[in-house]
Amino acid sequence: MKANCKKWKCLLFIMAAAAAFTASPVSTEAADTKESFTAGKPSSEQRATSDKMNSEVSIVRNTAAGLGGAEQSLTTAGAADILDANISMEKEELIAFAKKSAKTEKKEKSTLVMAKVNEFVNMRQDADQDAEKVGVLYKDCGGEIVEQIAGWTKVKSGEVTGWIKNDYLYFDDEAKKIANDVGMLTAYSETETLRVRKDANVQSGVLGLLANGEAVEAIAEEGDWVSVSYEGTKGYVSKEYVKVVFDIDKAESMAVIRAREEAERARAAAAAEAKRIAQKEAVLATASEVDILAALIQCEAGGEPYEGQVAVGAVVMNRVRSGGYPNTITDVIYASGQFVPASKGKMESLILNKNIKASCVQAANEVISGACNVGDALHFRRNNGRDGLVIGNHVFY
Repeated sequence: MKANCKKWKCLLFIMAAAAAFTASPVSTEAADTKESFTAGKPSSEQRATSDKMNSEVSIVRNTAAGLGGAEQSLTTAGAADILDANISMEKEELIAFAKKSAKTEKKEKSTLVMAKVNEFVNMRQDADQDAEKVGVLYKDCGGEIVEQIAGWTKVKSGEVTGWIKNDYLYFDDEAKKIANDVGMLTAYSETETLRVRKDANVQSGVLGLLANGEAVEAIAEEGDWVSVSYEGTKGYVSKEYVKVVFDIDKAESMAVIRAREEAERARAAAAAEAKRIAQKEAVLATASEVDILAALIQCEAGGEPYEGQVAVGAVVMNRVRSGGYPNTITDVIYASGQFVPASKGKMESLILNKNIKASCVQAANEVISGACNVGDALHFRRNNGRDGLVIGNHVFY
């Protein structure tokens, strides 16, 4: 009986030490494997004590390193099995055993991150503020943690992988909350032609069809069906033929950004050119050559003295009379690469809005009537020191 009491005290010490090193609850279920100090056979008295102990004491779990570095979970037997052994360990040994037996059940760390910005944050090639930009993570976009070092996280988002400062990211529960708020369930068709039905049954009418790989917003899973938003109307697709994925918006690479910006510039240029052509056609259909010449004079020399305005008009008229240029004012002015205002739409705007200065109209009428103050000059430009006739801020040659 004294031996059992001693074992009882030892067991209580073990359990107290184990409790101090584990933060997770212990199980009262019988273990599948047993760990003992000796292989001694229990006496009937020990078995009686063991039965009592087994009903009151939890098992201790141990995580030990397995072959190849893998972790193998070893579970000790009930407390009674510990009593079954001839315990002759010192307190230090008992503490060591308790440490070995205690298993901390760590919560699996989330790898989700979300952008913590009002607009966007840059993703960089290396964990350095001056490193090359590889992409952009916008507000409400997210990704997965690849690697972390002090103050920086390497994030994979869509096709982009790069480093972001931790200050600009949400982690763990905050990231999950943001993702749940902004993310979307998407249903992807996994069959050649998928019917979207009005109700959740095969006899229901068809709203439309989805091709293989086509996606629609999913609303909820409802038994064997998934409700979806199809062209703004609630419909149903068979759960068997779709893959439902929770999607959040991803980062954009610099290559994609540059291509998009170039396309936008091309569209803007095309729109401007179309507008210019339309204005030119409107001018040619309604304006006189006096208006066209006066508009050019204003664009080129509207801020010059009147003499300078006449000089610009005189160059145009010299070209009309020269065999090397077209023989009309309009064609000379609109000749490719000759006068910048004629190619940028500014002239047409002045004409159509009737904003031409009176002095420029007067200069145009005067040179059309034969006035010329530049001799045979066919060119002019801002005075840069080259030889020629200087009038105001221009040199004519």
